[in-house]
Amino acid sequence: MKKFIFHKSALVLLTALFVASSCDITDFGDTNVSPNATTIPITSALLTNSIIGTFNAGTLRDVTAGGYAQYVAATQYTEATLYTFSNPAWDGVYAGALYDLQNLINNNTDPATAPVVAVNGSNANQLAVARIVKAYRYWCLTDDYGDIPYSGALKGEGQVAYDNQADIYKDLFKELKEAVAQFDGGLAAKGDILYNGNIAKWKKFANSIRLIMALRISKADATLGKAEAASAIAAGVIESNSDNAVMSWPGGAFKNTWFNLYDGRKDWAISDVIVNAMTPLNDPRLMKFATPNNKGEIVPMPYGLTRDAAIAYTNVHPDFSFVMAEPMRAQNSPQVILSAGQVYLARAEAAQLGWTSESAANMYAAGIKASWQEWGVFDQAKFDAYLQADAVSLAAGSAPAKIGLQRWLSFYPNGSQGWYEWRRTGYPDLKPTPFATNSSKQIPVRYAYPSTEPNFNGAAYTAAVGRLTGGDTQDAKVWWDK
Repeated sequence: MKKFIFHKSALVLLTALFVASSCDITDFGDTNVSPNATTIPITSALLTNSIIGTFNAGTLRDVTAGGYAQYVAATQYTEATLYTFSNPAWDGVYAGALYDLQNLINNNTDPATAPVVAVNGSNANQLAVARIVKAYRYWCLTDDYGDIPYSGALKGEGQVAYDNQADIYKDLFKELKEAVAQFDGGLAAKGDILYNGNIAKWKKFANSIRLIMALRISKADATLGKAEAASAIAAGVIESNSDNAVMSWPGGAFKNTWFNLYDGRKDWAISDVIVNAMTPLNDPRLMKFATPNNKGEIVPMPYGLTRDAAIAYTNVHPDFSFVMAEPMRAQNSPQVILSAGQVYLARAEAAQLGWTSESAANMYAAGIKASWQEWGVFDQAKFDAYLQADAVSLAAGSAPAKIGLQRWLSFYPNGSQGWYEWRRTGYPDLKPTPFATNSSKQIPVRYAYPSTEPNFNGAAYTAAVGRLTGGDTQDAKVWWDK
C-alpha cells in the first residue's frame, strides 16, 4: 500500500524562505512516526510531502488560474473571475514542498547523513526525483510571477534577490537533464507516490516537462527552445497514457483535491466558454469534463458574472454542471499531472514551428487520440469524423490556432497550465468579462507578488518590480509572454 505523509510546519518566516521545525504524520492512520526520535529526517516522508504539495491541482490558486483560463466560472464568490484576487504570502510555497525538497537534497548530499538516509533509496535516486519535483515546482512558480527568489532561496537567508526568469529557465533545463542522468541502479526512492519508484517513467516525465518548458519560451528565446525541445524528444518523452504522471489518492483522510473542493460546497462550475468551444466540435470529452444533470445535459455557468447575477443564475439553474463527471472527482479518483495527449500536442506545435522533422499532423492526431483515451471516450469512427471536421483539421488551415485550442483543451482541468498556455499563444481567443473589477479590465497575465514582500524583502522586491513593465500588477507580462 502506498503511504501518504503530510507535513505541518511551524514557521519562522522572512520572505517565506526559512523554516524552523516540523512534524510528520505517517501513513493513512495506522502508523505515527515522531520526528523527535532522530535528528535526521525521514526522507521518504519528505518526498511524499513534497509530491503532495507540488501536484495537488485543485487548490484555490490553481482554480483561480482556471478562472483566468476560463475553464471554470464562479457561482457565488466571483472575485477571482472578476479579476480581484488577494495573492497569498509565500508561506506554503517556500516553506512547504520546496523546503522539504531542499531538506531531502541536503541530507542526501551531506557525507554525515547520506549513508543513513540511503535506507530510503540510493542517494542518487532520491536526489534525482527531488530535483525533478523541485524543478516542476519552481517552473510553475516563475510562470505565476516572473522573476522570483531562486538561486539564493532555501538557504536560511532573510534577504534574497529575485532571479531573472530567463536565468531560472536555463537552470531548470540544466536541473532536469542532470536529474535524468543522475538515476542509478540502486534502491528506488521510497515515498514516491507518483511513479512508485519507476525510474524509466521519471525520466520520461522530466523530459516531457522540458519539452513543454521549451515551447513556453518559443517567443522569448526560440533558439534555446528549439534545442531543448529536440533534445527532450530524443531523450524520450511520455508516449502512452500508461506513463502519465498521475496522483493516486486513497480517499478517507487523503482525498482527491477536486472532491475536497465540492465537499459541502458548490462554488465552481464548468464555464460556458469551454462548453461553447467544445459543443460545435461534437467533442465527446465534454461529458467527462462536466457533470451532466438528471436529463444528461451539461448546464454551464456563464463566465464572469457579478455576484448578484451569478446567484440569480444558479437560483434559476440549480442543476448547473460541476467540473468533471462525478466519478472523476470521487475521494479516491486519480488526478493527471502530465499526460501523453499533452506531450503529443506539444510535439505537434514544435513540428509546426519547424523545430523538429516530425509530422505536425501526425503528432496532432496522436495527441487528440491520447487525450480521448485518457478521458475514456475514444471511438474510432467518431475520432475519424472529428479530425476531418474543418474546425479541427490542420489541412483546412489555421494550424497554430487549432493546435493551440487542442492544447488548451488537453490541460483541462489544470487551471495553471491552461492559463500559462493561453497567455503565451493567445489561443483560444478569450475575452475578459465585461464586469471586471481590476483597473485594466483585462484578464490577468501574472500574479502580483505577495503583499508581505515589500516589508520582509524590500530591496530585492523593489529591484524585481523595477524590471516589470508597469510595475507589480496583474498586467505586467513575464519574460516569455511576448
